Amino acid sequence: MIHSRKEREQLEASWLAPYAERSANSKGRKIPETQHPYRSEFQRDRDRILHSKCFRRLEYKTQVFVNGMADHYRTRLTHTMEMAAVGRTIARALKANEDLTEAIALAHDIGHSPFGHVGEQALNELMRNEGGFDHNVQSCRAVEMLEYRYPDYPGLNLTWEVRAGLRKHQAATPGAELDGLPLGPFQFIEAQIADIADDMTYHAHDVDDALEAGLITELQLCEQELWRRAAERAHSQFPTMPSDRLMDVTIRCLLDIQVEDVIQTSDAQIVKHRPQSPGDVMRCPERLVLFSPKMKSMLEPFRAFLYRDIYYHSAGGGSSREAVGMMRRLFLYYIDHPDAMGNKARARLPSEGLWRTVCDYIAGMTDRYALGEIIKYGLDKGKEGT
Repeated sequence: MIHSRKEREQLEASWLAPYAERSANSKGRKIPETQHPYRSEFQRDRDRILHSKCFRRLEYKTQVFVNGMADHYRTRLTHTMEMAAVGRTIARALKANEDLTEAIALAHDIGHSPFGHVGEQALNELMRNEGGFDHNVQSCRAVEMLEYRYPDYPGLNLTWEVRAGLRKHQAATPGAELDGLPLGPFQFIEAQIADIADDMTYHAHDVDDALEAGLITELQLCEQELWRRAAERAHSQFPTMPSDRLMDVTIRCLLDIQVEDVIQTSDAQIVKHRPQSPGDVMRCPERLVLFSPKMKSMLEPFRAFLYRDIYYHSAGGGSSREAVGMMRRLFLYYIDHPDAMGNKARARLPSEGLWRTVCDYIAGMTDRYALGEIIKYGLDKGKEGT
């Protein structure tokens, strides 16, 4: 028997918590469309993101280590997929909308620049007098105007909920709105879940990559209480396992204890505030999806360790910083030679201006495409190009 969209919506109505978003109650798309016979609105959003070119480009964008340095390092794509899986787990446990959570997760890094954290920092510095650069804002630009897949409109024409879920920084601004509708003070629960799933995923998996790269050691990690707790759990589960194999279990436990903490803490918050609608979640006096105070106290020094010894470490970030130096030269080359950009980018010059258009063009590049352009214009040796 065929499972229709209406049956899916009925399942959501009977299964989801009252505070969860329902696809049947979506605030809609900027450009109205006929509903699909088999897929809910949030399922369609997820599929549009998965089929987009900007999503596919994540495969060749750096997470921490430049793609191509080794076979198993995570890219923006694998990070995004892992984050979406974590988000669905939390959403299901809290009876929130899994499809919406997944759609937000899949799109959250679409606007990320090449070359990871240092690439984003470089673009922000280049754009400091032109509105700056933030990959969350850029993800909104990507799905709303930069992606071209449909003949009737630019962007993916996603639902209000997915577009709002990508605006996690703007939601905290008093009076912030999207299409005349409030974004906050707090985001709806699926957006809160996607946000925290991003954090906990890189807490675990960036450590995994750094260990494989030899950038950090287990001895350094043992200085962190969060790691010690994960290691103790791994050892208690597999007391006779060799240490080299136990490391993988410890990474898994590092993620598990965060997920469990968020689910239990968030459930207590929901019981405390008893929201009866998505609007109640957004108007709640405090965030509902969060870490416990104990977990926060462990995460603060752990995050400081990640930034100091992984993201901005001279050994680990050396290749990225070298690439970013060349990317800066490429950016300035396009400023001086806008005709070197593609046709679609040049068409946006009158409406977006030179600097924002160049920023959009660079941000949309994969690591390898940017490097190809750098070599093409002779910018790999510090030249200004010809």
